[in-house]
Amino acid sequence: MGCFPCFDSKEEENLNPVKESDVQKPIQPMVPDNISRLTSGRDRLRSRSNGGSKRELPGPKDVMPGANIAAQTFTFRELAAATKNFRPESFLGEGGFGRVYKGRLESTGQVVAVKQLDRNGLQGNREFLVEVLMLSLLHHPNLVSLIGYCADGDQRLLVYEFMPLGSLEDHLLDLPPDKEPLDWNTRMKIAAGAAKGLEYLHDKANPPVIYRDFKSSNILMEEGFHPKLSDFGLAKLGPVGDKSHVSTRVMGTYGYCAPEYAMTGQLTVKSDVYSFGVVFLELITGRKAIDSTRPHGEQNLVTWARPLFNDRRKFSKLADPRLQGRYPMRGLYQALAVASMCIQEQAATRPLIGDVVTALSYLANQAYDPNTASHGHRSSGDRSRDDRGGRILKNEEGTGSGHRWDLDGSEKEDSPKETARMLNRDLDRERAVAEAKMWGENLREKRRQSAQGSFDGNNG
Repeated sequence: MGCFPCFDSKEEENLNPVKESDVQKPIQPMVPDNISRLTSGRDRLRSRSNGGSKRELPGPKDVMPGANIAAQTFTFRELAAATKNFRPESFLGEGGFGRVYKGRLESTGQVVAVKQLDRNGLQGNREFLVEVLMLSLLHHPNLVSLIGYCADGDQRLLVYEFMPLGSLEDHLLDLPPDKEPLDWNTRMKIAAGAAKGLEYLHDKANPPVIYRDFKSSNILMEEGFHPKLSDFGLAKLGPVGDKSHVSTRVMGTYGYCAPEYAMTGQLTVKSDVYSFGVVFLELITGRKAIDSTRPHGEQNLVTWARPLFNDRRKFSKLADPRLQGRYPMRGLYQALAVASMCIQEQAATRPLIGDVVTALSYLANQAYDPNTASHGHRSSGDRSRDDRGGRILKNEEGTGSGHRWDLDGSEKEDSPKETARMLNRDLDRERAVAEAKMWGENLREKRRQSAQGSFDGNNG
């Protein structure tokens, strides 16, 4: 599914490239004057038709001459050799901005993925610049690594680490009958890892980075189904200071765009949280965000799923039938609770991605064994091994807020609505405890300094 404007808008999108600095230091936004003069595909076609000379497009170092771009630079000849001249047998797939080929660098022997941007695309060069600048600054185990780029003439290519298992979409949607579906444990692992990638962009990058195109085809996986976010061409620097949002032209993929962003163009980190919720629903249900082959009322995944959240008897309808009941019912309740919170209509009621990471890290750490646990439906009194004592403790990886989430109780308390309420309550409690601890530590430090000062004065 390619990228395209969700709705038309007259507002022009601003490109916010960033200054090269250490990842731990704040990323300073910079908007060079020549960004507004980037050549479009239409301009290049016009210059060719007029018989003009071949026009050079600005590359990352042209736009930001003072920036120290960490990525390697490659010649077009090198990448043509790496991909066997872009032969069909090297072709991996095609996205909204170009084709991707598998290649091997002759200089190092490293296997890579080479994305060749469409030279006639109206957004290609802009996306190219953003992606090089963003991935040169942002590094995390759940973000794909940019190895280098090529900016020869009007050629624009990006060189990434090769992800052997392809995208989440390849393993989740439109599976052929002979392909084994992802099991429950793997789905929760992928969701938790992808959420950690978003958490890094929202909470660790400074200013925050809004991904803006979170979808199953942009989640790539290496061996062991370790997920990494890719395709940062639509990423934007988030609001800073007292600003609550960034206003921009509406871009993204239909079915994943947050409603407030699609209607107003006002972009926040909560827009990404909504998109994450849609992908998480895809993981739970095995359905596409938009599927025109389904009956009229089921073509939009969010629209179809929302009414089912309110009826406990219909929860099993939300589980992917290809799982064949091999999932923990309580785990399904908890997963649906997280998904329902993320796809709330009002952005303010959606959780922060850090809180989502906390919940999903727990779910990913609860190994479900279909051979020892009862499948899908079971009574509230049937406690299988996946319940782990009925409480969420601090997860093993130490991410998120490490809150306690009481799972003991009636089936009513296991509904997504009740679980969401419980999660919010416990997160508020955790924040209050953290603030109290900080206040107490500051008070003790002041007393210690005061006592030290009195001691020094007496000795003087």
